[in-house]
Amino acid sequence: VQLQASGGGLVQAGGSLRLSCAGSGRAFSNYDMGWFRQAPGKEREFVAATSWSGILKYYADSVKGRFTISRDNAKNTVYLQMNSLKPEDTAVYYCATRTGSSWYRPADFGSWGQGTQVTVSS
Repeated sequence: VQLQASGGGLVQAGGSLRLSCAGSGRAFSNYDMGWFRQAPGKEREFVAATSWSGILKYYADSVKGRFTISRDNAKNTVYLQMNSLKPEDTAVYYCATRTGSSWYRPADFGSWGQGTQVTVSS
């Protein structure tokens, strides 16, 4: 499956953005999906993940209560609604398919999309 993230941009602290991750291929609905982010000079880190059905959802502590992951398998798309954004949320955001056993480790995800830049100004 090929993935393309979009929806990033520049927003003031406290604002909101919704990221989209569009997948190609018939098997999209079979995949658990995750969102990760990478800030300059830092390692890629887990943000959120959801099961293929959308029933199971996992969040990093740093975004819990502010971000919501969802998916629409009919549209082959996963979303990340980001509210109450903070300057420390600034990063390139990536979506990926879960290929391993962990819900949190980047090494257990694949088919990484291109990424979309999110910049939060203070």
